[in-house]
Amino acid sequence: MAVIIALFLLPKVVVENDGTVATGAQGADSVGQHADVHAAAPRAVVQSIASLRIQYQRGSEKEKNAIFADSLAGLYRIAGKFDSAAWFSEEAAKFFNTTGSWIEAGDDYYQAFGFATEEAKQNRLAGKAQELYKKVLDENPKNLDVKTKLAMTYLSSTNPMQGIMLLREVLAEDPKNELALYNMGMLSIQSGQHEKAVERLEELLKVNPNHTQGQLLLGIALMNTGDNQRAKKQFERVKEMDKDPAVQATVDSYLKDLK
Repeated sequence: MAVIIALFLLPKVVVENDGTVATGAQGADSVGQHADVHAAAPRAVVQSIASLRIQYQRGSEKEKNAIFADSLAGLYRIAGKFDSAAWFSEEAAKFFNTTGSWIEAGDDYYQAFGFATEEAKQNRLAGKAQELYKKVLDENPKNLDVKTKLAMTYLSSTNPMQGIMLLREVLAEDPKNELALYNMGMLSIQSGQHEKAVERLEELLKVNPNHTQGQLLLGIALMNTGDNQRAKKQFERVKEMDKDPAVQATVDSYLKDLK
């Protein structure tokens, strides 16, 4: 389900031969998703957050507070409050100042960015993720996963071509990079270039046949090209691979459309 949601949260950008980009209207927001995730937080987690926040606010030693902040970030992730997790993980990273801690903070902002439904909030969270990811890349320009995520944050901005160029750089350096191939396939579907999406996703599945999300997206791309027979086989393959009820329901809805 998260894959389908992501398709509609992305801006509508057209990637012609991975080159020029045209920007259209923003995709539809997911209604109430983030709030629903928050509401589902276990009571014990909420209580632990409250207790740790009090200790964090009363703390005076920098190291102790950094440990509290890191713990709070972990609890907020469990609760689904990724913006709060991001703030605390950044506070922890300021003390630990390791590559891993900055990546973790950047990933939390990236997650929060993915769930944000308001444009102003999306831009703010994307900007924070960019800031921290650039910090990591200054130290290690070869971190292609971070570079790929950085690229995706640019696609919601006024200059999506910057994101496309970064993804192309990743694939030029590593043609088998799963994250970049997956995102290029997803972008091609979202922009209506379904033949290109099939090409990218087939490349991804040569690298990793067990990439369930890639298998699902390939089925969607094939369906949108009109190749219903291959699409049906693809969706049936996904049903065999992932028995999660949400995945099964999603695939069944597509199979129903093919009948």
